[in-house]
Amino acid sequence: MIPFPISEATPVAFPGPPPSETDVVVIGGGVIGVCTALYLARKGRRVVLLEKGRIAGEQSSRNWGWIRQQGRDPDELPIMVEANRLWTELASQTNVDIGLKRSGVTYLAESEKELQDFADWLPFATAQGVDTELLDRAALKTRFPELAKGGFAGAITTPSDMRAEPWVAVPALAGIAVREGAVIAEACAARKLDIAAGRITGVFTEAGRIACSDVVVAGGAWSSLFLRANGVSIPQLSVRASVGATEPVHLPHQGAAAGGKFAFRTRADGGASLAAGGFHELFVGPDAFRALPKFRAQLMAAPFGTRFLPAAPKGYPDAWGTKRQWAEDEVSPFEGIRVLNPTPHAGKLRKVAAEVEKLFPEVGPIRYRAMWAGMIDTMPDVVPVVDRVDAIPGLTIGTGMSGHGFGIGPGMGRVLADLVCGDAPGHDLRRFRMSRFSDGSAMELGPAL
Repeated sequence: MIPFPISEATPVAFPGPPPSETDVVVIGGGVIGVCTALYLARKGRRVVLLEKGRIAGEQSSRNWGWIRQQGRDPDELPIMVEANRLWTELASQTNVDIGLKRSGVTYLAESEKELQDFADWLPFATAQGVDTELLDRAALKTRFPELAKGGFAGAITTPSDMRAEPWVAVPALAGIAVREGAVIAEACAARKLDIAAGRITGVFTEAGRIACSDVVVAGGAWSSLFLRANGVSIPQLSVRASVGATEPVHLPHQGAAAGGKFAFRTRADGGASLAAGGFHELFVGPDAFRALPKFRAQLMAAPFGTRFLPAAPKGYPDAWGTKRQWAEDEVSPFEGIRVLNPTPHAGKLRKVAAEVEKLFPEVGPIRYRAMWAGMIDTMPDVVPVVDRVDAIPGLTIGTGMSGHGFGIGPGMGRVLADLVCGDAPGHDLRRFRMSRFSDGSAMELGPAL
């Protein structure tokens, strides 16, 4: 098996150094942080992005590589439609091929009930002008005869959905941000916020203090740990999801597709990315015990989609031994693990390959050339927190993308830049407010599509 392309051994591409003063500090070099920094730079703000490890080293490079409008929460969908357009624009501005292809996304229904769930979502797509189509059994056979061989009840498909190679795409976006004036410092962890008179005045980093008036926390799986150490609590957990890259293989469909037990997409190298659809693993730790009551509705909706594991590896955000408090001049947990590199669930990935071979025998034997896993930051209702923190003026949060971050990254980055600057974001963000977990609002789950 070949190793994952980004690790702690990867040479630093953006060494900084960070300046001692700026307008905005963005914490986290995943797709959300990178896109936020890019759009802040385009708005004329001096911006510094801090990444404790490597740009896109964690979930932003380890995801499926889907850029999908299909199946999104209705309040996410307008931002995702914008992101779909922005991806095309940004791809033309990079100096590398990010593998962007408009190859569509198709969900296969294993039952008439599941097909009806797809039909129930269709009006949201229609309202936003998205080209999603519902296919019954006969239409599926006509449109995608190879997929129909799996005996599915039908499908939903969105031809305008896309794919890209995430470990290439996100660093390429970082390159655009730097060319447009942003400063990016890899291997530089943010330790604590500097708060004076109740508002943001700077960030303490392992390289020293940076004076600033605004901070955006986009730390993915690490966001909750960082925020709690600074007096801000959100019910965010992280779950492990495994992906495998195959040797060259002839898939039954050249776009991205998912059934009940599998998901796949064609890769630029002629292979496929395979994953277990709707399956992830939760390491039980202090935050899990604290937040699980708020996750009750999600767990009841998909009781068999989560495998519980007794403890996270040493140093992980919610490991039992991970420090919860530290001083600004102390080594923080973010310096202990620069790049989260979870061990993949190899057995599950082999079952996924076997399932695809069973459904589509013409594919032939599937052989993996690489397996990896990432930690997905998730919220109880499966939609993110995108909000300014009223209690700490100058603090903005963009986290909990719940496995949807890669595709929506440019849209959310543009929105977060507007929030920081006090400009109208152009979208209704009430669904993503932080207070929904404390103001008595009923839990409203995003669609499990």
